[in-house]
Amino acid sequence: MADKNVDGKKEARRKIEPIFKDIVEEPKAQQNPNQDKKAGATGLSENVAGLLCYLFWFVGGIVFLLVEKENRFIRFHAMQSIALSVVFFVLSIVLAVIPFIGWLLSLILTPVMLILWIVLMYQAYQGKYYKLPILGELAEKQL
Repeated sequence: MADKNVDGKKEARRKIEPIFKDIVEEPKAQQNPNQDKKAGATGLSENVAGLLCYLFWFVGGIVFLLVEKENRFIRFHAMQSIALSVVFFVLSIVLAVIPFIGWLLSLILTPVMLILWIVLMYQAYQGKYYKLPILGELAEKQL
C-alpha cells in the first residue's frame, strides 16, 4: 500500500508543469529556425530588408537590388524605392525651375514625400507588398 502512494506521488510530480516554462523550454524562435523568412544573400529577414530599401532612398534600393537575386519581396521594394526616388528627384528639379508657384509646390512636395516614405517603410516592415499606383506596377514588371 505504501508503494502505491509513493508511485502515485512520483506520477503526480511528473505531471506538474514547471512554473517558469520559458526558462525550462527553449524559446519558439530557437525551436523552429525556418519560421522567420530570411533573405538569401543578406541574411536579414524580409521585412527588415524591405524597410532598409526605403530607408536609404535610392542607394538602399540599388544595394539590395544588386545583392539580392532571389527574394521577390525585397527586389520589389528595392525597385519601387528606386522609382520613387527618381520621380521625387525629377519633380524637385522641375519645381525648382518654375518661379514662385514651383517653389511653393516644392515646399508641399517635401513633407508629402517624407510621409509617403514612412508609410512605405512601415508597410514593408509589416511584410506587405504595398504598391503605389503607377510606380508599383512598373516595379513589379521589372522583376
